[in-house]
Amino acid sequence: MGNKLSGKDLIKLGFPKNNSINIALGQINRYRKREKKESILTEAKEVLLHPEKFEGNGTWGKVAEGLINPVQVRMHQMKTTRAPFTIFGENEIDQQAKFQLYDSLKLPISVAGALMPDAHSGYGLPIGGVLATDNAVIPYGVGVDIGCRMSLSIFDLPASYFKGKEHQLEAILKDNTKFGMNEVHASRVDHDVFYKSEFQDIPLLKNLLPKAYKQLGSSGGGNHFVEFGIAKIENPENEWKIGVGQYFAVLSHSGSRGLGANIAKHYTYLATKQCPLPKNVQHLAWLDLNTHDGQEYWLAMNLAGEYAKACHDDIHRRIAKAIGKRVVVTIENHHNFAWKEMVNGQECIVHRKGATPAAEGQLGIIPGSMTAPGYIVKGKGNAESLNSASHGAGRLFSRAKCKSTFTQSEIKKVLKAHEVTLIGGNIDEAPMAYKDITKVMANQTDLVEVLGTFTPKIVRMDR
Repeated sequence: MGNKLSGKDLIKLGFPKNNSINIALGQINRYRKREKKESILTEAKEVLLHPEKFEGNGTWGKVAEGLINPVQVRMHQMKTTRAPFTIFGENEIDQQAKFQLYDSLKLPISVAGALMPDAHSGYGLPIGGVLATDNAVIPYGVGVDIGCRMSLSIFDLPASYFKGKEHQLEAILKDNTKFGMNEVHASRVDHDVFYKSEFQDIPLLKNLLPKAYKQLGSSGGGNHFVEFGIAKIENPENEWKIGVGQYFAVLSHSGSRGLGANIAKHYTYLATKQCPLPKNVQHLAWLDLNTHDGQEYWLAMNLAGEYAKACHDDIHRRIAKAIGKRVVVTIENHHNFAWKEMVNGQECIVHRKGATPAAEGQLGIIPGSMTAPGYIVKGKGNAESLNSASHGAGRLFSRAKCKSTFTQSEIKKVLKAHEVTLIGGNIDEAPMAYKDITKVMANQTDLVEVLGTFTPKIVRMDR
């Protein structure tokens, strides 16, 4: 008896000669290959005899599903008509983004859709796209950076706190933030999120735990940032401990780091295998929430969202500690995620890929660019937008176009004119790469009420 488990071993046990054997071998080779063959065969025998006991199990759940109720893999036909949708700020949105939304609305699982005024073409769903589906989740409808979010901390300090402290504040940003693939904090901290059962129960997540622990409190590359600025409050909420005025604040934008990226990659692959679609919409492959993989992705996605929040909380904690002051108001929201929500009286999975949740009374922050204000908003609960709003100004130029269009000296001039200090940042994040946020906001007055603004002053990004 060789030490490597084979299909023949499983057939000998009595496994049916179907895909359940391939599934079992795939799971074992991926997650259990260091274990003794005998102990795996003993477990496999138990799964074969009592598959119902193993439903939802990390290693054997998928095998049990293959024995009880196998996932039907078949080519799905697109509908000939689109599900109902609304586009906000239509004249400011490129055709490609609209076509991507139209394609997604013809999926047999689509219930309704919307396009936000900052929308531009993406991968799968367009950025700024919102899609409600029936009991199915599209990994690329959430995106690669699961739980990418905004977090704004307002201190009970006047805006004048900046005066004479610019160098000190720059040093605080440099010392307390880490960016990109390689930078991590020297002093690691523990967090409740690492003790969630998903990190033990789902083998993929168990393997990613050390990386997640290492990257806590760091930010990604690209358009992610941590910045000091001025929060101007025009219309405070009752529970806020501050009134109308201008305050010192910190705003961060980042997601779930390597954890989310690996989850997205793994489950997108599974979705494309289980849900064959015509080539032009293959990126919109979905996982049925009644399947093992659908349930597992849902748990993993929610964990990545909690981890993204934990990263922001850690960044803000470090900065507040360095400043030596307490945060009085925090406003935060995801903008790459999926939620269970009611749409026209039906429970749906609402995907927001680059869109801010804007249910009635829900608070959020919509950033501009490093030289344009962001907006503190309260949702109006507009059903046509599926309770959503834009997640920023939206790109006017692609990253590649920025590199061939702008120069570092042009960027420096624009930053100087707006009195903004930039630490790091590449040409592809030039302030000029973005649409006019005031136009975007004018196109969503039916979606959100503006409570205040945030104007960046010292910005830190990846180099």
